[in-house]
Amino acid sequence: MSIYLRLTPATKDILYQLYCATEDVWGLQLSRRAERPTGTVYPLLDWLEREGFVQSHWDDSRRVGPRRRLYILTLAGRVWVQQKLELSAKVTKQ
Repeated sequence: MSIYLRLTPATKDILYQLYCATEDVWGLQLSRRAERPTGTVYPLLDWLEREGFVQSHWDDSRRVGPRRRLYILTLAGRVWVQQKLELSAKVTKQ
């Protein structure tokens, strides 16, 4: 895994929303919660999934409308996000 990721304010917002999610979330839902454009959210989700920090699957519910891709942090992803957010807080305080 190449674990380099620039922690911009947008990235921190998205990671925080993923970390706080109590159930699988879809990209547009995450975009709205983080108040960030989908053009920021989807590339980050793609990167996180390639690195093994996020798992995704298609929503198989019988709802009306287009299918949704659902995302959730893996255990490694939860640990990594927690470390990254704590690290950024320490750097900000100095």
